[in-house]
Amino acid sequence: MRKSLLALLLLVMATGIQAAVQLKEGHPERYTVVKGDTLWGLAERFLQKPWEWPQIWHINRQVANPHLIYPGDVLSLVYIDGQPRLTMARAESRGVIKLSPHVRSQPIAEAIPTIPLTAISSFLLGNRIIDSAEQLARAPYILAGNAERVISGQGDRVYARGNFTKPQPAYVLFRQGKSHVDPETQELLGINADDVGSAELVAVDAEVASLNLTRITQEVRLGDRLLPSEDRAINTTFTPAAPDKPVSGMILDVPRGVTQIGQFDVVILNKGARDGLKEGNVLAVYKKGETVRDRLTGEQIKIPDERAGLLMVFRLYEKLSYGLVLQASRSLSVEDRVRNP
Repeated sequence: MRKSLLALLLLVMATGIQAAVQLKEGHPERYTVVKGDTLWGLAERFLQKPWEWPQIWHINRQVANPHLIYPGDVLSLVYIDGQPRLTMARAESRGVIKLSPHVRSQPIAEAIPTIPLTAISSFLLGNRIIDSAEQLARAPYILAGNAERVISGQGDRVYARGNFTKPQPAYVLFRQGKSHVDPETQELLGINADDVGSAELVAVDAEVASLNLTRITQEVRLGDRLLPSEDRAINTTFTPAAPDKPVSGMILDVPRGVTQIGQFDVVILNKGARDGLKEGNVLAVYKKGETVRDRLTGEQIKIPDERAGLLMVFRLYEKLSYGLVLQASRSLSVEDRVRNP
């Protein structure tokens, strides 16, 4: 968590933003951080636009290692040169912040996260988007289970067939899931590879490998595919901010299959890295306006889209991204629009 607030503070120093921010009506003058708080939730207490948090955070620029926020810390809203700023005092057990470099190597309490990580943990660890069905079709597959089993579980021995010329010590098992197609362009944006489990390599004999199942999320079946562990850092710290360039997209799907989307639900967007998105980008969600018949003229008229929530991108692919709904004033749904907040 240490990088989360550090990134926010460095953003302030780098940009020197002086524009006035809009404080939330009824905001507190002081607030004591409690366990379960998130950086986003704290920003919502003070600001109408929580992603503008860096603009009101007051720091000592000589501090090389900015302090983190912990339960018990007290945030105070003050005015410096006419601009609102948040200052922080440590809880008594941690001491008061001093305006000099200071490093605490053993924090007493865990720093608060940017967002509730429990809501996205399974998507950070398990889900994967692949570019095409051919990519999965080329991967080794489960050929047989021990004692001719067609379904295997954790701890079982399984056998896989495929190209093992560069064997890996461990593999992740996937099953082809839903294909994501852009409804406007009909472009294939990616295919969801459903996480089935993990396996450790025991031995390879020509094109057949023996593996032990070390983790399963569902029963392992014949034909399930093996892919190497994904070589990418799992980011659990985010800097909420508006995108650097205009973004206009839509909610493409909901991984958990719900039809009514609310706060802390995960959604898939039809925009990704190639569209200028970054992890931590905040987007406004607009309910898609219905098309109605004008009873006077007989014409079909579309009702304007209405803003109904906010989400933050937390995992990024080239053409797709995963977002966490942070605010929802009404139920959201697939095909609702997303754009710059």
